[in-house]
Amino acid sequence: MWFTGLSGAGKSTLSEGLMSRFRNAGARVELLDGDEVRAALSPNLGFSHEDRDTQVRRLGFVSRLLSRNGVISIVAAISPYRETREEVKHGIPNFIEVFVDCPIEVLASRDVKGLYRRALAGEIRNFTGISDPYEAPAAPDVVIRSDRETVEESLDKIWGELLRRGFVE
Repeated sequence: MWFTGLSGAGKSTLSEGLMSRFRNAGARVELLDGDEVRAALSPNLGFSHEDRDTQVRRLGFVSRLLSRNGVISIVAAISPYRETREEVKHGIPNFIEVFVDCPIEVLASRDVKGLYRRALAGEIRNFTGISDPYEAPAAPDVVIRSDRETVEESLDKIWGELLRRGFVE
């Protein structure tokens, strides 16, 4: 499961909820949060296009290792560039892309740290969705509108897709 979307859209919240559902069902599952993995495995990376691609490829590599060993991997990472997400997708069997969509205005109003306000004021460089691009998926497997759906509604939608594909019972 690969959750992509802008900062604050709800990727971590949804992936944690999905992890709980999997664990309650007795599945082996791990969550790879982009920020946590960056701090542990990639502290030397910045936020250039190349560094962001490297981060996504590293997440994909770890996810592939987990999957190969029978562990469901859930990745929650902005992963802003479509081409790199597609590259990773082709290397991971049963890849499901979840696009967590939310308008910038809503994200800015939710932002307790004030990052969007600062980015919109030009105080933060390379902020995805403001001064750095975010390329929405062309054909995601699941689209979540976190500004319109509750967390439970979104989790039910994701779980429904997993049921439809026969990944869960």
